[in-house]
Amino acid sequence: MMDMEWLKAFPELDHMDTSLRGNLLSRARELAAPAGHVLFRDGEDCKGYVMVVSGSVRVQKMDAQGREIVLYRVEAGQTCMLTTACLLGGKAYPAEGIAEEDTRLALLPVDSFTQLMEAAVFRHFVMAAIGSRIADLMLLVEDVAFGRMDVRLARLLLRRSGEGQKPIAATHQDLAIELGTAREVVSRIIKDFERRGWVRLARGEVCVNNVESLRSLAASDV
Repeated sequence: MMDMEWLKAFPELDHMDTSLRGNLLSRARELAAPAGHVLFRDGEDCKGYVMVVSGSVRVQKMDAQGREIVLYRVEAGQTCMLTTACLLGGKAYPAEGIAEEDTRLALLPVDSFTQLMEAAVFRHFVMAAIGSRIADLMLLVEDVAFGRMDVRLARLLLRRSGEGQKPIAATHQDLAIELGTAREVVSRIIKDFERRGWVRLARGEVCVNNVESLRSLAASDV
């Protein structure tokens, strides 16, 4: 049983009545995942409903050739859509989830999840999270299918750097996985950005030097 403080990460559940809240608090089990820990793998059965209290989980898919793409991240106050889909459909995981940093989670057993889904407030919370994540995935599909890679990389660098406020701790391979492309493609484009003075490259790190130029490129395909 977890302490009650973790529920503050999910304010949408504040309106649950006392009995439902008690069920959630008494049945949820705390999990601590260190950075790099694999929480679930492609093909594994789902053990329960996952709610991220702090930290971040990267959900990614790998194809038969070993290429990866990041589908989405689950951060504090969020839940994993694939976990929910697996529970509702009785299917195995179609991707893998990895803790990107030290992460604290609440795991709700399957039977408790099923019981709580009968309550409107919890069901709305679950379905709203799915709706939001589907919208994100549709943008990803559109981006991968139709977006220019230099534009997509510019957007990624701006997002990961907080619009140039912090260095990005990532290799070219890490960025390629994010974008669902080959490392060589990212290396070629980012070297061009470096020649233009837009970024500065160091070992395992990218620093954004010219935010305005990247913004201009990022907006050019809108």
